[in-house]
Amino acid sequence: MVFFGEYLVSFTAPGRVVLPKKIRELIKGDSFIVTKGFDFCLAGYDKEDWEERSKELLKVSLLDKENIEKRRFLFSSTMYLDIDDQGRFVIPKSLLSFIGIQDKALIIGVGDHFEIWNPEKWTEYQKLQAKNV
Repeated sequence: MVFFGEYLVSFTAPGRVVLPKKIRELIKGDSFIVTKGFDFCLAGYDKEDWEERSKELLKVSLLDKENIEKRRFLFSSTMYLDIDDQGRFVIPKSLLSFIGIQDKALIIGVGDHFEIWNPEKWTEYQKLQAKNV
């Protein structure tokens, strides 16, 4: 399973978008996991893949401050989202607010997961990365 590509999607109702077919084909079943990602985006995972990754995150010592902060960040915002028959899902308001989107989203493949970005922030991020190369 490898997520790839960039897909600009419009909202069909408040917070509701269609998951692109190339992304949807890689998700087993009719639900997936979304959580806050780094760089103010959302990270999406196939449910089975997330559950395997979660096991690894839970093995980290609670005495390690940096690791517990990462666990708080990820697990506190993790949500299971359902995909309807037309491939639509609803992004919860708290996560919409986190990434600052209202009418369009950019969904990008990142190999082992996909991310949901504010299109303007993605453009800014790419420009910043190009300067650092």
